[in-house]
Amino acid sequence: MSRLLYLDCFSGISGDMLLGALLDAGLPLEELRRALGSLTIDGFSVDARKVLRAHVSATKFEVHEQGAPPAAEHGHHRHDHDQGHDDGHDHGHHHPSGHDHAHPHEPGAGHTHEHPHRSLPEIFALVDRAALSPAGRTRVRDLFQRLAEAEAAIHQMPVEQVHLHEVGALDSIVDIVGAVAGLEWFGVDRVVVSPLNVGGGMVRSAHGVFPVPAPATLRLLGDAPVYSSGRQAELVTPTGALLATGYADAFGPIPAMHIERIGYGAGTRDFADSPNVLRLLVGRPAAARPAGERVVVVECEIDDMNPQIFGLVMDRLYEAGAWEVFYTPVQMKKNRPGTLVTVVGPPDRREAFSDLLFRETTTIGLRYSEVDRECLSRELVSVETALGPVRIKIARRQGVVVNAAPEFEDCAGLARQHGLPLKQVQAIALAAWRERSET
Repeated sequence: MSRLLYLDCFSGISGDMLLGALLDAGLPLEELRRALGSLTIDGFSVDARKVLRAHVSATKFEVHEQGAPPAAEHGHHRHDHDQGHDDGHDHGHHHPSGHDHAHPHEPGAGHTHEHPHRSLPEIFALVDRAALSPAGRTRVRDLFQRLAEAEAAIHQMPVEQVHLHEVGALDSIVDIVGAVAGLEWFGVDRVVVSPLNVGGGMVRSAHGVFPVPAPATLRLLGDAPVYSSGRQAELVTPTGALLATGYADAFGPIPAMHIERIGYGAGTRDFADSPNVLRLLVGRPAAARPAGERVVVVECEIDDMNPQIFGLVMDRLYEAGAWEVFYTPVQMKKNRPGTLVTVVGPPDRREAFSDLLFRETTTIGLRYSEVDRECLSRELVSVETALGPVRIKIARRQGVVVNAAPEFEDCAGLARQHGLPLKQVQAIALAAWRERSET
């Protein structure tokens, strides 16, 4: 059975928030530990606990490093999931800079407990020992390859020379491998991600102080839809951007689905006015609407054109692939009568419609939009009447006949041939169809 996962990034996304959401939705912590334990990285353990974010229960995923100085003494913050510090639950502390995101794995990040800066081959060697499926290991390698390529592009250096001091640090490796293992456990076939709230303000790294989103995050986001709610905090981290874009089959609102599991992954900071969580929904896709499709609507008003041209324009629009072309009388500026031109057709023909309208009419501006259209399934059946054969257009919705209409041209031809009113021929044709349908 097909499974669908939706990531609601209204408060951004980070690696540990995704892991927290997966655990909250039912991923067993021991299953995650089993996958991560095989990395053979000494000196770390993982845990999860329930916390409140703006009075909403969520799961906080944490990496504990053995031998690391306590955060209270050294101002230690995780690279990928601080999203603002000191939430009143996690006992974190603001970095003296006042920024919401300090990179502990780079020089000058405000602590003395340094971690190894692993190269891409070293990370690949660790990944090869992870308790993942072959497809999962390939996915992790591809994700780290993207990170290295983003870092190389930003710093103008070959990929093989990149040392991933931030994303290659212990907690980020745990986040990425853990996320891949967790998503494998759920067995989802399709992932849809909401537009990402990136936050605002400034972010400090070893390379300087940059506006949010940070350069690496921005590059990893690519053409994903983003926005800022105005909150002065880094809400999307590099690892969060990597995982969201690496897994997204589509971006947009919640798709039609039957929800089976819900998970909330907590960020570190507790905002008073909104839960700082990543919401995760898992379920089955809902049945698509029958015969639904996306169409483009192109419109313009014209009040200064020879009316003889409208007929030719309509013919050429149909030749260009339009499904519907219609003209509506409108009253325009300066109380002048005009004509509203409306064209409906496939979205990929929009440019052809626009070019034709600009070329063939006097309009100097167009409007266009894409909308959903639902059509009934249709078929033509021929019925025999006392006057001759008539085709009947049958329209169905979910297999049920909701409309039947005799073809106008057939009825008009028989009306002329027999000298009868058109409406009488139409009634005879419908009666013949009903009689056939009932037998």
